[in-house]
Amino acid sequence: MNKVFLVGRLTRDPDLRYGASNNAVMRSSIAVDRQFTNQNGEREADFINIVAFGNRAETMKKYLTKGSQIAISGRIQTGSYDGQDGKRVYTTDVVIDEFQFLDSKGSRQDTVETPSNDSNLTPYDFNDSSSNSSDEVDPFKDFGDKIEIDDSDLPF
Repeated sequence: MNKVFLVGRLTRDPDLRYGASNNAVMRSSIAVDRQFTNQNGEREADFINIVAFGNRAETMKKYLTKGSQIAISGRIQTGSYDGQDGKRVYTTDVVIDEFQFLDSKGSRQDTVETPSNDSNLTPYDFNDSSSNSSDEVDPFKDFGDKIEIDDSDLPF
């Protein structure tokens, strides 16, 4: 089984290009904090290359920028090519199957049109098997008061 789940922040703006068949390809990378600290008590991060295709790639380009927090699921894909110097270059990417924006609506420059509600922290889920429509039922409506979580409360 080849399945990856990551939560991190984009280290650069998404780079959107179109292939020979006019297929959208988005490339970027995310910084994912490690669960432990180093000898100096500092938390280190891994920088992981990500790639998305089609509508998913175009949506990510439209709504994400450097520093955006995102959760992704996908698969690891390795490859290689001959560099300009003639040496073999090996690559490892996470190909995104699903993703969610994790930033609050107010912290992004662009927002997605969604039904209005009182929550300031609505994640936007983009995958091929579901859509966010105003007809969907809130699965958390019976869990009591809303909880406000600030970015400083998160460990990453």
